[in-house]
Amino acid sequence: MKLEHSKRLTIIFLGVVLVLAAVNTYLIFENIRIARDQLADDSIFDYVIFRDEGIYKAKNQSSGRVDFSSSAASVVLSQSISKGDSIFIKSGIYILDADVQIVNKKHAEVASNGATIVGNGKKIIFRGDDYTYSQNNVLYGLQVLNATLRIENSFLTSLSDIIFENCSVAIELANTRTWTEGTKIENCHFINCTESIAFRTPTENATGSYASTQINRCFFNLRDNSIGINIEEKAEYSDSQLQNSRMWLGENHQENNQTGLKLDGSMHETLLSGVVFESFAINPLNVYAISIGETSVTTPNIDSTVSFLGNWTSRVYNPFSKWISGAGGVFRNINELVPLGVEGVYGNTTSIHRRPLTIFAFRPRIQIEGTFATNEIVTVRMRLELVDNVISESVEKVFTNTTTLWLSDDDLLKLYPSQDVVWEILVDAKSSGSSTNVMVKIDIYGATT
Repeated sequence: MKLEHSKRLTIIFLGVVLVLAAVNTYLIFENIRIARDQLADDSIFDYVIFRDEGIYKAKNQSSGRVDFSSSAASVVLSQSISKGDSIFIKSGIYILDADVQIVNKKHAEVASNGATIVGNGKKIIFRGDDYTYSQNNVLYGLQVLNATLRIENSFLTSLSDIIFENCSVAIELANTRTWTEGTKIENCHFINCTESIAFRTPTENATGSYASTQINRCFFNLRDNSIGINIEEKAEYSDSQLQNSRMWLGENHQENNQTGLKLDGSMHETLLSGVVFESFAINPLNVYAISIGETSVTTPNIDSTVSFLGNWTSRVYNPFSKWISGAGGVFRNINELVPLGVEGVYGNTTSIHRRPLTIFAFRPRIQIEGTFATNEIVTVRMRLELVDNVISESVEKVFTNTTTLWLSDDDLLKLYPSQDVVWEILVDAKSSGSSTNVMVKIDIYGATT
């Protein structure tokens, strides 16, 4: 009997030990899980921002301590990015009651895996005293509601994987000192924003340059009275790319005052490639894929992969007859005056080009006007400068009276190289006299690629 009693006690004891071990193991793993949840997936971040029972906290990844806490998300975000260089914002809702300033930072990183910023019209601002102070900063992975990301006097800023919804202005590029160049906006979705991306008119001592800006794989759902991309007067969204993106207009029976791309500044040598403008409007009123304003300087290069789908008030609204450039486009330069040299010496060369496009076919017409002196001979010479700086053979035409002459196919074939790209057409002229009353003009009709 004593032996059986001892066995029962042993079994009970072992059972208690096993239960305690299981509880202890659970607590160990639970503590590990809690600690892990309060840290980012990658320990490279200086701070992890999270919300705990209504209080926003910033945990120092090195010390494991909470350095900053507040009921205001703006305070914690500003303090942590000011003290550190990289922050990870955990999933949750973060309500802004003031702007978040990221000033004079290099290689700053604001990352998330889906945190929602409720902006209340406030801004998250990357700003430098000039572009040398704010460089190579990165922000990605957020959902932004009614807030603005402002990039000011900064170089090589990258924004990616962000959803913007119901924003008055989603992304704003601004120059108040020097310039903002090399910005990359990628994999972003803009939903019901009044202005999705805005390039502002420069102020103070700034230039208008937003050169080398890349907008790639971005998607825009426009509503009434909204603009997808707005280039303001004197803003230069130049030497840049807008690629592989799509704009939807006229959705959900909203079909008034919508513009995909509004140009009042410059898009010199900026390429539109793989962009789709799609209108769902049945009766569109002031619905434009592209609108070109009176103060616009240079229009973008519209690649053959750009599509205009659906019904529009106008695909490209161009009330001021600005020059439009595009692959497969046509052009004409008429009444170009060619300076006439005297005493058998060619005058200054007239250069005709369509940069950033290249000319692949053209027909020139020479106009000789004015009064010839006795025995005066006028010679007009045409050549091509090729992209590798080679000058082609010349075609020379001699005139002794006023006339109009189209160059023949044989003349043009003489100009063509074996294989090269035409950079510009060069025309000059000379008179045999010591002075002249003759005037030489050239008309060029052609196509671009």
